[in-house]
Amino acid sequence: MAGNSQRRNRRTSNKKGAQVGSGGQRRRGLEGKGPTPPASARKGHKKNRVANAQAKQTARRTVARRGGKGTSEMVVGRNPVFEALRDGVPASMLYVQQFIDNDERVREALQLATGRGNIHIMEAPRPELDRMTNGLNHQGLVLQVPPYEYAHHEDLVAAAFDNHEDPLIVALDGVTDPRNLGAVVRSVSAFGGHGVVVPERRAAGMTAGAWKSSAGTAARTPVARATNLTRALESYQKAGLTVVGLAADGDHEVGDLEALGGPVVIVVGSEGKGLSRLVGETCDYLVRIPMPGGAESLNAGVAAGVVLYEAAKRRV
Repeated sequence: MAGNSQRRNRRTSNKKGAQVGSGGQRRRGLEGKGPTPPASARKGHKKNRVANAQAKQTARRTVARRGGKGTSEMVVGRNPVFEALRDGVPASMLYVQQFIDNDERVREALQLATGRGNIHIMEAPRPELDRMTNGLNHQGLVLQVPPYEYAHHEDLVAAAFDNHEDPLIVALDGVTDPRNLGAVVRSVSAFGGHGVVVPERRAAGMTAGAWKSSAGTAARTPVARATNLTRALESYQKAGLTVVGLAADGDHEVGDLEALGGPVVIVVGSEGKGLSRLVGETCDYLVRIPMPGGAESLNAGVAAGVVLYEAAKRRV
């Protein structure tokens, strides 16, 4: 009896240290967990909430700085699809109607798409193509153009300075015709410019029509999109660029402006309205293109080409 009592006492005793079979878990639980993390890393702390908010703002600024993307576009019809493929318009998918009449244009479009190597070709029933194009006369061919990836307007200046060159940029104010935008891109490329800036709203974007008008130069000449064109021009001025606006009643003739030989952004307005008031007031110079023939104005593509030519002459 005495032996049994002693064994029970041993089992129920509160001796110090880990019990048999604990594997030392209790002892490990008493070990320290390292230094206390800073307040900004402790969940629920005020400084942690502030740090998270700052991180989100940084992420939003990073996304905004990329310039963003446009929207996808559908090119419909046999001739438009063939011409877009021939002219190098970027495309991700070519939809071909099932049981389509295989004429020359269809064969040429399929050959061009296959030759690209990165365009998926998919057959689709006519009702599906009708739905995709909202009932347009697609003639059995629909080409999907992916969203254009716009640059940020500050990236154009940075690229020029990285190459130890004076920036030469064209900004468009109120130009709504994509073909004019494409023509300007082509001129900027031809005269060694560093890119084009367009407003985010109420302005032409890089559509399939703009790509075609650029004659392939849009692949190597960046187009940036600015939320506010006036602020973008002011940021260029802070970076050391001269802002030159084209206006029929400008104080200077384009051939006389020495500033075109340095870092400059040329602002071209719409053919009918010209520069908007705020943009015109932001310009350092307003210049005119003399036209002895008596024409009242030039379209944006031609006007930009004339001024870019004068700027290129001064840079040689």
